[in-house]
Amino acid sequence: MPTYLWTGRNVHGEKRKGSIEAADPSAALTQVKRLRIQDPVIKEKPKSLFGNIALFQPRTTGKDIVIFTRQLSTMINAGLPLVQSIDILARQQEKEPFRQVLTAIRLDIETGTTFADAMRKHPKTFDALFTNMIEAGETGGILDTILGRLATFKEKSMALKKKVRGAMTYPIICLIISMLILTIILVFVIPVFEQMFSGMGAALPLPTQIVVKASYLVKTKFHYLLIALALLIYVTKKIYATDKGQLKIDAMILRAPIIGPLARKVAVAKFTRTLSTMLQSGVPILEALNVVAKTAGNKIIERAIFRVSDSISEGRPISEPLEESGVFPNMVVQMINVGESVGALDNMLAKIADFYDEEVDQAVSNLTALIEPMLMVFLGGMIGGIVVAMYMPIFSMASHI
Repeated sequence: MPTYLWTGRNVHGEKRKGSIEAADPSAALTQVKRLRIQDPVIKEKPKSLFGNIALFQPRTTGKDIVIFTRQLSTMINAGLPLVQSIDILARQQEKEPFRQVLTAIRLDIETGTTFADAMRKHPKTFDALFTNMIEAGETGGILDTILGRLATFKEKSMALKKKVRGAMTYPIICLIISMLILTIILVFVIPVFEQMFSGMGAALPLPTQIVVKASYLVKTKFHYLLIALALLIYVTKKIYATDKGQLKIDAMILRAPIIGPLARKVAVAKFTRTLSTMLQSGVPILEALNVVAKTAGNKIIERAIFRVSDSISEGRPISEPLEESGVFPNMVVQMINVGESVGALDNMLAKIADFYDEEVDQAVSNLTALIEPMLMVFLGGMIGGIVVAMYMPIFSMASHI
């Protein structure tokens, strides 16, 4: 008989945990509830040595969520009950953590909890946008339709993320390779030239002295450079963790000459796509805006959306605070104004999202085309500069001869 681990709170609100043996998760849940444990979470005790360590467990990805959502939509549309559909999907799930989440959701639904509330107990797997749309689908009796929209939305969001990551991956890899080549030259090649120049008895040209000193620094103080880099990353993360620091860094990103326009287009595409999907699913606009703001990923965009929410609650149209924020392009503001005027805001937002998806595609292509020659010039300039600096003393000696 398998062993199940459980966590929850007693009648006094104190955290409790333990383990029990039961035939299945449902029987385990029944036994735990007899102990008067509130909101129990049940999971089977892992059989492997590293089963309890999160680092060694497969992570639930966006692709897993999309496949689950699409399959659940199809099954419900075909007439299968929700509990049975989730049970089938949980049994066929290969990743243990996600299977446990789905099993816990099924058990909660069986005890009378709504699907949305059962999902809210697992915020790391299902975010606020997901649960709010599920709640709207349950309330409106169109859960299969909402699940289909959610799957489509997640697919498009993943595609957008993939484009941006693809644009950033190439230059980062090239930069890392460039740094490795530069480090190898400074550590292994330059010292050979330095030994050769030490017997000349003449003062080295300034460029050669700079390269030799850089070689000495990298060769003897490399660990200090790594510590300084780690410290810089740590301090930056700490600053970004504060509201003020995040606001300044996000503002710098939006103003950056090359990355800024791309970041702005991605933010607009994400904002319009998310808000359109939520409005089409029947989520109230104020609630939708609050969810969209929290998932914006940029503090400047988040503040602008919250201002929009405040303005709408005061009876103002959505386009006015968007224009005042200075974050959204004028075309977006005007199209939203038209959509709001004719009562088709959700459709207009979807059209804007489609347009900006294409804009992001073009921006990514332009960025990749621009970065490639810049990296070539950077790497060629660095290596060429080092070569010239190393040969300057030889040229000087040859001219004296």
